[in-house]
Amino acid sequence: MAGAAARSRGGQPQHQALFRLRSARLRHSQAVIEDVDYRTPRRLDKPLFQQLAASKWIAEHRNLLVTGPTGIGKSWLSCALAQKACRDGYTVHYARVPRLFADLELAHGDGRFPRLFCTLVKTDLLILDDWGPDRLTAASRRDLMEIIEDRHGSGSILITSQLPLDKWHDIIGEPTFADAILDRIVHNAYRLDLDGPSMRKLKANEQMQLQAQAGATVMIVLRTQARYSPNP
Repeated sequence: MAGAAARSRGGQPQHQALFRLRSARLRHSQAVIEDVDYRTPRRLDKPLFQQLAASKWIAEHRNLLVTGPTGIGKSWLSCALAQKACRDGYTVHYARVPRLFADLELAHGDGRFPRLFCTLVKTDLLILDDWGPDRLTAASRRDLMEIIEDRHGSGSILITSQLPLDKWHDIIGEPTFADAILDRIVHNAYRLDLDGPSMRKLKANEQMQLQAQAGATVMIVLRTQARYSPNP
């Protein structure tokens, strides 16, 4: 049957994977592992990334830390892995860190905190995008500690950051909290440490070159037509 052609993990219909994908609200909803660019030099470990794309790390409740300069593709790659996780039957929740902590602060006051907290701790894969560079407030540290503690050993976390890992302790701020949080995040985590030119700038330059080439081709065609057109 045509409707049974595409199945996710556990034989679930494709429409369930699409529901999980919509619920994840990924920043790059069209990112897929099949479109990953391995040619551009950015220290992307292809064997490791392809291993991560199998989603076994999520089944094992391990974490993933993706670091690198702005524009290198951290968020896009993370969303591609998340999209594959949805196809494989896992639930995903995506959040940009600054917006998440602002939402948590509001949730404490308007009664939404229990529901939001449940979402953050129950999802199979929690993506925390754009970690740092602002230092956490005391309230944000407590909320993060509760989330990490409740998820430890029962779910996976994917964190992206422009900051190297050795700077994360300072972002959390209070040493006791920092030690406890990072110990639970880092000890069983895979790492993708990216470096290289901005992918956004490279793609923008490529687009400009294509447009210039297209414009030059049009001019050549017009000149050729004008040269061989019969005089009136």
